[in-house]
Amino acid sequence: MVDAEREFLGGDVQTRGSSPSVVGLEAHNLAGCKEAYWNLSPAELYEHALRGGEGVLSESGAIVCATGTHTGRSPRDKFIVEEPTSRGVIGWGKVNEPLSEEHFEALYEHVVEHVRGKRLYVRDMFAGADEATRIPIRIITETAWHNLFAAQLFIRPEPGSTRHHDPQFTVINVPSCKADPQQHVTRTSVFVVIHLARRIVLIGGTAYAGEIKKSIFTIMNYLLPMSGVLSMHCSANIGHDGDVALFFGLSGTGKTTLSADPQRRLIGDDEHGWSERGVFNIEGGCYAKCIKLSRQAEPQIYAAIRFGTVLENVMMDPASRVIDFNSDEITENTRAAYPLEYIPDAVLPSVGSHPKNIIFLTCDAFGVLPPIARLSRDQAMYHFLSGYTAKVAGTEAGVTEPTATFSACFGAPFLPLPPQRYANMLGEKLARHQVNCWLVNTGWTGGGAGVGQRMNLAHTRAMVRAALSGALERTATVTDPIFGLSIPKSCPDVPSEVLSPRGTWSNPAAYDERAQHLAALFNENFARLANADPAVGAAGPQHPAPVLNR
Repeated sequence: MVDAEREFLGGDVQTRGSSPSVVGLEAHNLAGCKEAYWNLSPAELYEHALRGGEGVLSESGAIVCATGTHTGRSPRDKFIVEEPTSRGVIGWGKVNEPLSEEHFEALYEHVVEHVRGKRLYVRDMFAGADEATRIPIRIITETAWHNLFAAQLFIRPEPGSTRHHDPQFTVINVPSCKADPQQHVTRTSVFVVIHLARRIVLIGGTAYAGEIKKSIFTIMNYLLPMSGVLSMHCSANIGHDGDVALFFGLSGTGKTTLSADPQRRLIGDDEHGWSERGVFNIEGGCYAKCIKLSRQAEPQIYAAIRFGTVLENVMMDPASRVIDFNSDEITENTRAAYPLEYIPDAVLPSVGSHPKNIIFLTCDAFGVLPPIARLSRDQAMYHFLSGYTAKVAGTEAGVTEPTATFSACFGAPFLPLPPQRYANMLGEKLARHQVNCWLVNTGWTGGGAGVGQRMNLAHTRAMVRAALSGALERTATVTDPIFGLSIPKSCPDVPSEVLSPRGTWSNPAAYDERAQHLAALFNENFARLANADPAVGAAGPQHPAPVLNR
């Protein structure tokens, strides 16, 4: 059996697995655990998870796991320890809330005591496909399925090479360990705490696996800019001619869907760095939303749901084990975690040249932004700092009023440094490499949510392909009087009437009212950004905007 295989000596800890590092658990004060499994294969982790009742096997071969109460991130329960390393550097505020060193130590001791005498799973990996800037990381979990998640999401070392793995950052993930808000000065029993000087992340009180992924991304967003590398919340792919495209966007805007294009090769679906050498993936896997996933609309992602893939919070038939991707009974935020090599012809190692095109994705539930528009450099900077999308407010039937969301740099919850730091780096790279920038609306057309309809995915793909191929550079444009965007008058394989958002509304006056409302929201948000370039601010929408007889 697996438990009896490849046993190593580790002091009082029963140490099993593949290539345990000479930097052992005592380096993290966790030598009091009963047994530690190091770098188990996906098949071994399947066996542990299934025997332990952590998940069930689906008909496709993927393992299905539930996260319980927390089916998404808990951003208000995330803290950064305030100490000399971080004090004058972090952009403190609602996103980056401080925790004292004293309370961190108490919480760390609480975690250490919690795992005493228990089983742990240890995984040594890398973050960053660029060998010049990558960092060795370690993920320690109390469950096998969370360790499998980490194995599929980060970059695996060469087999047998982890003997001398010395992690620069370690994530200790213990969902069953809950904080005491009064003792530990947390908001709830959930905690995600980053200590930059100690190079430790503590996660507890939540089983949502995305907290592991995003804690490493937060760390890279701290380290990479210090080395002159822009860290980005975006997907990336590459064309047959070697042209790289980046896709920025918040969750649900289509980053993963649009970058997984059979006509292009995938570099990565979510997190990247941009160095002097070009673009590289921070991760080694994908974490795709799979609500309403279908073979027809997203064939590459659909085919990746197989053995080795971790499915979070999806529903399936208990007898046939067939997955119901349309069900949101647990949550709409259903997820699939799988290694990059599950996508056909993915770029491995996942690096590319400097991008030729950047696409900012928004899901505009107000239904007023164009399906595609060309951006000037200042407009690109404006939309990067704005990080806009909009969602339907609430989940009750009939509640369709859109709610605007602005997340600086399309990733504010993961930015430990002030947003302007990342924006300045982006602006410099846009100018130096002459990058084409586009705004693409994957949201509503013909009216807002509840009145209009979602953009046709086939039309969106056609517009993106036209932009990346250069076809839209030769197309005449019209300037939107409210948002100042250059909208193409035509696009291959897209009806011309789709391109003008005002023309898709049955009531043009209603469109003007909603467009001016959204313009005001943009400007109110931008006014709150500290140290923003006035020229960039001037590239935003006009409000109040002129109402023309169009």
